[in-house]
Amino acid sequence: MNSPVPPPASAYFITPEKEAIESRILAIIVDNEPGVLARVIGLFSGRGYNIESLTVSETEHEKHLSRITVVTKGAPHVIEQLKSQLDRIVPVHRVVDLTRAAGEDGESGPVERELAIVKVAGQGEKRVEALRLADVFRAKVVDSSIEHFVFELTGRPSKLDKFVAIMAPLGLVEVCRTGVAALSRGKDGM
Repeated sequence: MNSPVPPPASAYFITPEKEAIESRILAIIVDNEPGVLARVIGLFSGRGYNIESLTVSETEHEKHLSRITVVTKGAPHVIEQLKSQLDRIVPVHRVVDLTRAAGEDGESGPVERELAIVKVAGQGEKRVEALRLADVFRAKVVDSSIEHFVFELTGRPSKLDKFVAIMAPLGLVEVCRTGVAALSRGKDGM
């Protein structure tokens, strides 16, 4: 009689119980060349870690460097292992845990922003309420008709989450988000 095969282990479940799972923002400076993103992302997926947000863009054209910003969750010791393994990938120049970096003013945590484009359809009171709440959140109307609005909103991810939740009962149709862009505080760069 065969015993059932256990599900594949995920890195989320191999940490000691006393270690809390934390959200982390990692900034990774890499060579801007084909296959680098796949190698970096493969490191996360190969260890069973989910990437909650991912942004990539060339930041220094002359040096052919790109910046990958990854938001993930994990136990502190496992995140340290991931950082160490990322540092060993040849096209990776630097890995910084922005969540742990403190600014010179003593304030910890990065400056982080995200862009969302949110479509809301509705008429009558719901339409008026959607427009009023968008103003409170400083969302900009970028498209509209007599049946819908498309709002543009930037801010911390938690602000965008709240805006989307408030728009849901008012006729939320669709949401597109860019992912987190983040910098450490203070005068120094990575």
